[in-house]
Amino acid sequence: MADAFAPLAGCRVVEMSHMIMGPSCGMFLAFLGAEVIKVEPPKGDKTRNLSGMGGPFFPLFNRGKKSVCLDTSTPAGRAALDRLLATADVFIDNFRDESLARMGADPAGLRARFPGLILASHKGFLSGPYQDRTAMDEVVQMMTGLAYMTGPTGRPLRVGSSANDIMGGLFGALSVVGAILERNQTGKGRHIRVGLFENCLLLVAQHMVQFELEGVNPPPMPERTFSWPVYDIFRTADGSQIFISAVTEGQWATLCDILGLENLKSDPRLQTKMDTINARSWTIPIVAEAVARRTSGHLIEVFEANGISFSPIHKPSDMFDDPHVMRPGGLSTSHLPDGRSFRAPSLPFEVDGRMLTGGGDVASIGQHSRDVLSEIGLSDAEIAAAVGQTGEKAA
Repeated sequence: MADAFAPLAGCRVVEMSHMIMGPSCGMFLAFLGAEVIKVEPPKGDKTRNLSGMGGPFFPLFNRGKKSVCLDTSTPAGRAALDRLLATADVFIDNFRDESLARMGADPAGLRARFPGLILASHKGFLSGPYQDRTAMDEVVQMMTGLAYMTGPTGRPLRVGSSANDIMGGLFGALSVVGAILERNQTGKGRHIRVGLFENCLLLVAQHMVQFELEGVNPPPMPERTFSWPVYDIFRTADGSQIFISAVTEGQWATLCDILGLENLKSDPRLQTKMDTINARSWTIPIVAEAVARRTSGHLIEVFEANGISFSPIHKPSDMFDDPHVMRPGGLSTSHLPDGRSFRAPSLPFEVDGRMLTGGGDVASIGQHSRDVLSEIGLSDAEIAAAVGQTGEKAA
């Protein structure tokens, strides 16, 4: 398409990362038009072999990338990586610095050899006392208090997705785009370090600032003090659950009208917003009883028509039947090397009224090795040596 939104077209990104944070950074850049070359070891990224909840990690976050296999344990593999990086604009990693050094990709050496290269390192922590610790999404959620805020007292719970890893990759991509803009002016690259812990810290910043300003530790979200008349989950006549909120005086009055609770509107104890908040202990059971007499379909229809904020309680799989998700552009279809395909959400923004649907397909191990490595000048013999035991897979 002539008007396709691809602001990073012509930008070459070399990615050496696994799991989610680093790969998601590369995925975001690929969505924006960058050529993303994923460098894998001879047997492929180990994330390819995960199952269960880990099964979607590789296909989801490596859509639209090229795959090049390099055996960086050999001089030939390290030399090929060096020649590839000489053609790159950005290098993404999420390995320990010592591991990168063994691969011939330590940040200090890369900056010396390629001063225009932008390095985007995705780590557990930024520089400081914890910088060498091993971290995972769940670890930093426990450390920062996010798990404390998510579960009830005594039962800290991680949030129900890899939110930190994905958001960390997003900050990596944002920083890369900023560094590219700067390099257009200066000609010099930058070394960016993204911290999973610091990312999670930002997610709990609202609770930190509440303590800073008020001297009060907020209770976990399931036990929070409500600032709104209705902000709760209810059960309907057909056995479904629905979340309903009424956060203004007008919404409170509308909800009372919908549920046939006009007597609450005229109750002298409920004449201000604070009255309705302070009376939640006895008004919410009345609202719940009224909701329980109505079906979810009826409530959804009247709530939407009258501007009441609501939501059925869904499972992620329900999104494949949601009419808003299923509208044109809401999902991107990608194909796997084994012939299967899957649908996944597009990026959550529109450009000139359209979402970006260029998720792309998932490459097989080393699918682009020969094309990419020959393009940078390696001979067939050099390619075979560089890819190690996967020479037959170097398409």
